Amino acid sequence: MNNLYKINKDDNVAIALKPLKKGYSEQGITLLDDVPFGHKVLLCDLKAGDNVIKYSNPIGHMVCDTPAGSHVHEHNMKTNLADKFDYTYSGPCDYKPGECSLTFDGYVRDNGEVGTRNEVWIISTVGCVNNTVRLLEQIGQRKDYPDVDGVYGYTHLYGCSQMGDDQENTRKIIASLVNHPNAGGVLLVSLGCENTNVEVIKKYLGKYDENRVKFLVTQDCADELEEGEKLLSELCEYAGRAKRSPVPLNKLKVGFKCGGSDAFSGITANALCGKITDRLTAQGAGVILTEVPEMFGAEHLLMARSADRKTFDKIVSMINGYKKYFADHDQVCYENPSPGNHDGGLTTLEEKSLGCIQKGGKSVVTDVLDYGEKCESAGLNLLTGPGNDIVSTTNLTAAGAQLIIFTTGRGTPLGAPVPTIKVSSNNGLYEKKPGWIDFNAGEMINGADPEILTDKFMELIISTASGKKAKNEINGYREISIFKDGVIM
Repeated sequence: MNNLYKINKDDNVAIALKPLKKGYSEQGITLLDDVPFGHKVLLCDLKAGDNVIKYSNPIGHMVCDTPAGSHVHEHNMKTNLADKFDYTYSGPCDYKPGECSLTFDGYVRDNGEVGTRNEVWIISTVGCVNNTVRLLEQIGQRKDYPDVDGVYGYTHLYGCSQMGDDQENTRKIIASLVNHPNAGGVLLVSLGCENTNVEVIKKYLGKYDENRVKFLVTQDCADELEEGEKLLSELCEYAGRAKRSPVPLNKLKVGFKCGGSDAFSGITANALCGKITDRLTAQGAGVILTEVPEMFGAEHLLMARSADRKTFDKIVSMINGYKKYFADHDQVCYENPSPGNHDGGLTTLEEKSLGCIQKGGKSVVTDVLDYGEKCESAGLNLLTGPGNDIVSTTNLTAAGAQLIIFTTGRGTPLGAPVPTIKVSSNNGLYEKKPGWIDFNAGEMINGADPEILTDKFMELIISTASGKKAKNEINGYREISIFKDGVIM
């Protein structure tokens, strides 16, 4: 078995499939250094300034003359990214989904939206009532509601003492969570005197079912737990009337996220997700890709797949807007990946980004969404937001994803309010953390047929949408976090 893996024929680096010692020889290359698992080996001599090629694209350049067989990492390689680029529109891409032939068993709501779960959610409007939400969650979970998938509380730190966009973002995220179809009933818990109070939030909810959404203002009642328990009973009774039924797969919206990537993420887990994206969008489903900083250096590939000029312009605006966000805070927008990514063999942000966007497959980009905006379009949607795991999974949920596929090379137990399917990029992680990981894409390295593996993964997605619990649900990992930019009063 070869231990050096070359992704594309144009690449001038290969990936070490296990830790390799100096002097190891394979395919005409003799290692000049020890190379850790997942790190890069140079396949030809390069001079200072020459591009390092991976995924058939530059991921940075050499800072010194470097012979073949060298370990390539931050000691001899730097990013090519700069603050601004000029982008060129290459023309429209046609998106025409085929006949939707697949179904899943979901909960059809009165407004026509479909949930993959039938839960009752308790959501705080402000951090002051977070413990009240947790106590009500405990009360709800002690009760027996056989036709409800569970009672869960979601808390955050904001809702008051915020200004401008931060306050607006908090309200949009809360309202989007309240309106999410995975919740058959929602109890919104308020203190009463906060900026984002019940009367304010109602304006963001739009038309809502008073049987499905109820409000608890804790300053207005003598015993908020007693009143909350009464409201939860009413909500669970209402939610319990819903039943699963077969619905077409084009009613599904799937969010994609990666966290703790390694050098194999773009080769295995993210590449597998790309195949899933292409299958889902071919069925007319909506796919949502976020983490804007992890598009830097690969954004031109997404722009080339724009459905039309308007979509292209929205991608350019999203990318440049996020670069401006970095600049406004005196931060460079092309900083190295996180320590975990770095240890896993990723050197530059464009290297991580090229692996990250593999999750988008070859699908046409049909829309670009603002933070907190709901996904309405079939096809591949790009969602404005950061790469932070909890913030971005919350953002995907608020955008309407009824389940999230989360790839990882390092491992994390994190879960969103919706089922969060964890996909390992390597065999070692899958074997080490079976309690976290739902699916192993590392088999691709061992020569597993990509199409057969994609079939198996598609079956898992449909069964999860139909009620099979993801590991995050089994373990009780569910949380939210709201993006913050400005000052707190």
